[in-house]
Formats: sequence, C-alpha cells, structure tokens
Amino acid sequence: MIEILTSGQVDRARATGALVAGILQTLKGRATVGTNLLDIDRWARDLIVGAGALSCYVDYAPSFGRGPFGHYICTSVNDAVLHGLPRDYALADGDLLSLDLAVSLRGIVADAAISFVVGTSPPPESVALIAVTERALRAGIAAALPDARIGDVSAAIGSVLQGSGYRVNTDFGGHGVGSTMHQDPHIPNDGRPGRGYRLRPGLLLAIEPWAMVDTATLVTDPDGWTLRSATGCRTAHTEHTIAITPDGVDILTRPADAGAAGGMSGGEPLAVPEV
Repeated sequence: MIEILTSGQVDRARATGALVAGILQTLKGRATVGTNLLDIDRWARDLIVGAGALSCYVDYAPSFGRGPFGHYICTSVNDAVLHGLPRDYALADGDLLSLDLAVSLRGIVADAAISFVVGTSPPPESVALIAVTERALRAGIAAALPDARIGDVSAAIGSVLQGSGYRVNTDFGGHGVGSTMHQDPHIPNDGRPGRGYRLRPGLLLAIEPWAMVDTATLVTDPDGWTLRSATGCRTAHTEHTIAITPDGVDILTRPADAGAAGGMSGGEPLAVPEV
C-alpha cells in the first residue's frame, strides 16, 4: 500500500516526527559508558508512553523477524546494524551505537535512526562510517523532490556509499510510512535514476542509508532479530522521515536544535542536520 496523506495528516506527522527526534536526542544524551541497553529500552518506553504515543515495535511481528519484537527501540552495537534487540549489555568506551525508533502519535507514524560513538575514544573508522551514512542521507533527501522517482533517491544514496568504498546491501532499506510503519514504496540504498514510483505531495518516506565497513552480507543473531555484518566489521545506520510537499521536502525528524525544517525546490541546497 502507498498512502498519500492529506495536509492535515502531514501536520500531525510533523508532531510525530518532532517527538521521535526529541526522544532519540534524549537517549543519545543519556547513553554513556556503562549504560545498559535494557535501560535505553526502558527510557524509550517511558518517553513514548509519557507523550501519549504508541510504540510501533512492541507487537511488531514481520516475516523476517522472530516476533513479536517485544521492545520499544532497536539498539544495535558495533557489528550489529539493524533490528538490534535490546539485551543485557553495558556500553563500553568506543562502542558504535545505532538507535532506531518508530512511534505513532494521533494515528501517524514517524521513523528515524541515529548512530554515534559512546565515550571519549571514537575510532576514526567508526567516525568516518557514520559520516558517510549521514552524507548519503543528505543526498537521498535532496533527490526526493516532487515528481522525482524512487530510483533517483536510491541512486543518490548508492552513489555516496559506493563512492566512499562501501558495498551496498539492498535487502533492507527505506520505505513509505503513514498510518502504519512499513509501507510501499521500498527504497533500496542503491538503484537506477528515473525508475520506480513517482513522488507526490502527501507522501511520507523513511529514508535510511546503512553501511558495513567491508561486506554487504548480513547474518542474523540467534535472537531472530538482530542483523550483523557477516565479517564482524563495524556498521552504521542513519534515517529520517520526510514529507513530500508541493514546494519540496520537509524533514519531519530533524532535531529541534538543528533549525527549522523548511522546504526545498528548484535545485536549492537542502540542509540536513547532523543526527
């Protein structure tokens, strides 16, 4: 299903996006050396429930997972890149942590992810990897103009990832959102421009570049959810939910301190914040 939202629904989506962005930034600020992943999950639960929102993850049971997920946030550490099931693990100095969060507020979903290094000793390889996923996200959003096609977004992401020396896995990627978390169209992190669904105002997209240092192959943990790099290399994942508008793009999950979301049209540069 591809869902086109009304202007009123897009306004509600802005509130959901602001909530997701705020929760992620709060959790990032609390995640220090020694923080347990289960504490992060509990904090996420309290922030979601306290805002009167609903988790998109607790009861989520897709075909690719061993559902239901049973937790409020994905916590992926180091070689884990997607769907990291929170577990009894205390973060160490230099760990690369990816947090992925989707919530529903007043019937509209927003989905976002951030990656960052915990502590005071960030490995340069991890810093570079995170930066590339953020650049790929900026490129994908810049390509997501009204009347562009999904292939344009995918090609922009893939160009940055491959141009930086990373292989691209297209099994998991971005997707439509709206009244539910995962909708069509699927947005692979590589593709050919000029192909696929044409973007229309009212469409919400979760664009999510992710990369692994030296492989494109994933393996699944015994928990049935956590996806890791097949070689044990480090990974990173960055995501925003955006709305296609008549004037361009609104970044709904932009952190509040990154400035007004604004739109984009006619080749203007689009400022996408550090996440």
